[in-house]
Amino acid sequence: MSNFLYLGLLGSSLTHMLSSAISIIWRRDKSNVSSKNKSPSFEEESLSPSFEERSYYGTSVFSYLELKDATKNFSPSHRLGAGGFGAVYYGKLQDMRQVAVKRLYVENRKGTQQFMNEVQILSHLQHPNLVVLYGCTSRTSRELLLVYEYIPNGTITDHLHGKQAILGRLTWPIRLKIAIETASALVYLHASDVIHRDVKTGNILLDNNFSVKVADFGLSRLFPNDVTCISSAPQGTPGYVDPEYYQLFQLTDKSDVYSFGVVLIELISSMVAVDKRRPRDEIYLTNLARNRIQRCEIDQLINPALVSDSNPEIKVMITSAAELAYRCLQFDSKMRPTMKEVLDVLMEIQAGRRMDVVDDSVVLLKDFSPSPISVST
Repeated sequence: MSNFLYLGLLGSSLTHMLSSAISIIWRRDKSNVSSKNKSPSFEEESLSPSFEERSYYGTSVFSYLELKDATKNFSPSHRLGAGGFGAVYYGKLQDMRQVAVKRLYVENRKGTQQFMNEVQILSHLQHPNLVVLYGCTSRTSRELLLVYEYIPNGTITDHLHGKQAILGRLTWPIRLKIAIETASALVYLHASDVIHRDVKTGNILLDNNFSVKVADFGLSRLFPNDVTCISSAPQGTPGYVDPEYYQLFQLTDKSDVYSFGVVLIELISSMVAVDKRRPRDEIYLTNLARNRIQRCEIDQLINPALVSDSNPEIKVMITSAAELAYRCLQFDSKMRPTMKEVLDVLMEIQAGRRMDVVDDSVVLLKDFSPSPISVST
């Protein structure tokens, strides 16, 4: 009799368990159907940021779909240029703002790092000579996109070496103004504990008034104010990379000073930073400039279009700027001026007060090392 009772209880329990399982499955299926009807799919979520993600590091988060529409589906006709980490497209937002949208390469394994780095740094900086970051896509978006103010007049590279290199357009006063505004931006960055790490003419944008907007902070580093250098694998652009940083793996704010020195020589000479068509010992513009300055042949370094017999003061100013650039390009970073000192000298030159910036502390050595031909990226 007890066995029959045991079997009865067991059967009742199994029936109850089966009924409960069916009820749970039915409720789960109903919930899934409801969620499909009410919630966006994964693809849609990648187009529209969630409420929590509408602000990232204090900057606005755009939907992928909005930026896709703004750039006409990333049309080749809207492509403004490309770099090591992504291509940039012209776009117009729904509020009619003109923007530049950087589309990071999907295959770039460091893309997420560069994306977060640039957002984190630019969202906390504000200076008239730094490009403004309007926002970005969500980190869960199908693509990582950065949205900047649109600067319509290209880069210094475009005006010195590209299609916009029109003879006589970039006069010396304009070039000196560009140098001063770039130096001003770098002084601000260093005061904000940021090292740009990729200062070059291709990362310096110009508006229609030839005012500077320093851009591309994907390689930038926050620099703790309680240390003198950071151990870091060298990154940057060949021809601009600080050779001491390349050899010793020690990044300092003087690395930006070196790169700025290359930019200043480009403004003076209109020559590219690396040109394999030049003699072997002058492939690098830094070597060429060093040779000319050491031999007192600055005339051969200056772009002839910048000087004229009717205005000899221009040549004096350019010569002073070349001597300043030479100081920036010293191999030993301790021998280079700070960016604040560079800015002060440039302001003196602009004011017409010649500065004899080459002094006994500047070492004119034969072991002056150029920027390396290749760097890790």
